[in-house]
Amino acid sequence: MNWDDPTDAAPDPERLVDSVADREDQAVEAALRPKDLGEFIGQEKVREQLDLVLRAARARGATADHVLLSGAPGLGKTTLSMIIAAEMGAPIRITSGPAIQHAGDLAAILSSLQEGEVLFLDEIHRMSRPAEEMLYMAMEDFRVDVIVGKGPGATAIPLELPPFTLVGATTRAGLLPPPLRDRFGFTAHMEFYEPPELERVIHRSASLLDVEIDPAGAAEIAGRSRGTPRIANRLLRRVRDYAQVKADGSVTREIAGAALAVYEVDGRGLDRLDRGVLEALLKLFGGGPVGLSTLAVAVGEERETVEEVAEPFLVREGLLARTPRGRVATPAAWAHLGLTPPQGRAGATGQGDLFGA
Repeated sequence: MNWDDPTDAAPDPERLVDSVADREDQAVEAALRPKDLGEFIGQEKVREQLDLVLRAARARGATADHVLLSGAPGLGKTTLSMIIAAEMGAPIRITSGPAIQHAGDLAAILSSLQEGEVLFLDEIHRMSRPAEEMLYMAMEDFRVDVIVGKGPGATAIPLELPPFTLVGATTRAGLLPPPLRDRFGFTAHMEFYEPPELERVIHRSASLLDVEIDPAGAAEIAGRSRGTPRIANRLLRRVRDYAQVKADGSVTREIAGAALAVYEVDGRGLDRLDRGVLEALLKLFGGGPVGLSTLAVAVGEERETVEEVAEPFLVREGLLARTPRGRVATPAAWAHLGLTPPQGRAGATGQGDLFGA
């Protein structure tokens, strides 16, 4: 079970399947986080590679290489940073890119680090450029130049830093400049989880939360969790509430299905917004192609909400495709909503429309 701190977007309190942590998530996750790599579920390749990095560093009696973790929210970047500190027997300092707006902010943090300490920098791609340039030298030479004074009389005073390990986390690795990416000794991309892995996450969380759940109930929740442990744990808590109020407290497949129907999360993990986008695309525009702005107006949402909140999951699930002419529903979308596509409708990408076929 793996979770992260908030990323670029603020969580939507009305969306049970939002992968960004809200305050309730953060409070619960603190109690559920695994403490070492042996407890960490999923991300097998990343765990194996990271274990080698940490073991080798401990054998040398040195600090671990700087680590860059990328991937969608809720997959375990914050958890892994805490595990790195625990495995190295070092304290951890947690901050984020948006909190570092000036080079002086970063210098103050770096100068107070202890030897071997782990500095976790979330949303590292949102750090200011002056601070980013200071970080280059700190990561490579464990030194920063502090500017004293202004104008022609300003002088740079070199400040030696104790060896430390920087763990950077980002949801948008492509926004990191190459000089910064190159200074990380180990980089890892966090993948979405498969349902069997999420079932293990749910069983472990249920045990810690003292929730009785059978394998079928865990499988039902896992199938609706969008491949994200944070969402799986959030759904588990809502199903637990339903089971306590409407049943005997035990979570079965039937109870999980009934509970998530109340919260409008369907069998594939789509919620009200996701289905609203698909229904508008299919029923109002015949499956497309239709422009993003037009689709957003039809759904009654902002363009950015449709593009950044709903579309990524719909595209990943193969329910919607982005084409040069606009958004197009795939055959899977028609099947999911139980609708029949119009005769002569183009395939998944709408290429028939594009070339007049």
